[in-house]
Amino acid sequence: MEAIILAAGKGTRLNEITENLPKGMIEIFGKTLIERQIEIYNNCGINDITIVTGYKNEKIKYSNVDYIFNQNFDSTNINESLFCASKKFKDSVIISYTDIIFKQQIIEQMLNFTGDIGIAVNLDWRKNYEDRKLHTLSEAENVLIENEKITKIRKNISEKTSKQKIGEFLGIMKLSKKGGEILLEKYNKLKNNHHGYFHTAKSLEQAYVTDMLQEIINSGYNVTPMITNGDWMEIDTQEDIKKVKKYFNFS
Repeated sequence: MEAIILAAGKGTRLNEITENLPKGMIEIFGKTLIERQIEIYNNCGINDITIVTGYKNEKIKYSNVDYIFNQNFDSTNINESLFCASKKFKDSVIISYTDIIFKQQIIEQMLNFTGDIGIAVNLDWRKNYEDRKLHTLSEAENVLIENEKITKIRKNISEKTSKQKIGEFLGIMKLSKKGGEILLEKYNKLKNNHHGYFHTAKSLEQAYVTDMLQEIINSGYNVTPMITNGDWMEIDTQEDIKKVKKYFNFS
């Protein structure tokens, strides 16, 4: 089992906090976001960890981890960072965004997933947006679930039928070896043939991981929701940092 932490982005909405610091190096409760993730993975028996870096990569210095530099971090988005680490798809792998804080319980649940492509989903997600003015409900990376399968994944899904559920993607996913092969094969074909808009992005290079997952769904593959109730929150603004410190117990 391997883990990949996607840490190439700048985090412009955090203003002066990330002026000289990568987003993943923000410290909350005495640990950086990256440090906390490494500790959780180690506690779960995952010691093969790769960090995909970009912005201010020299600031990220941890021992016993591998590093891959996304040299195009300034002109690409998180999906491109994911495939910078595609050589790590040789075995089962858990992938996490760097700008999230979460309890170990979520990774423990993900380890129990036996399918090919599974993503962590919270159905009780709206509570995280209470008293949150700078990162609103409409910015949530939602999933639409029907018959235990994800049919749609993008920001701001608000309509559903009585047979459907809306959840939020937590920025954590697990791939089997086959699941990694499915994503890589699809990505390589797109890289050679796709032009113009790609789902919600202006181009494949500017795509989010959610855009890639929607492409996989549209191609007939299952993307399975792993429902979790563990504490989790995205750190996108200074307001988010204050909210985590006030309402969450991650110490």
